[in-house]
Amino acid sequence: QVQLIESGGGLVQAGGSLRLSCAASGRTFSSYAMDWFRQAPGKERDFVSAINWNGASTYYADSVKGRFTISRDNAKNTVYLQMNSLKPEDTAKYYCAAIRSRATKIGRSMDDDMEYWGKGTLVTVSS
Repeated sequence: QVQLIESGGGLVQAGGSLRLSCAASGRTFSSYAMDWFRQAPGKERDFVSAINWNGASTYYADSVKGRFTISRDNAKNTVYLQMNSLKPEDTAKYYCAAIRSRATKIGRSMDDDMEYWGKGTLVTVSS
């Protein structure tokens, strides 16, 4: 069982930055690929970014490529999402998710692929 707790959300002006964190319980964090998803009000949950088990491979949705950076620290059981140049359309609840995987290359994930989810952290970007 893996428990995921997101933090770092808040209110920021357009053009600003936030860093989200997702802390995982358990001693097998390095066995999991980690993803970030987001869900805007009234919309479906969308994939944002993924990182493989050792951080060597990352993947981004086109909408965030070049603005967001995913990283992880396996010693701290934590995955991060650095969000720069934020836009009002980035407003959403952001969720981290985990899937057991030792793949060397990561790609886009689907909701149904993920085994564990956090409860989310809200990001609001004002114009």
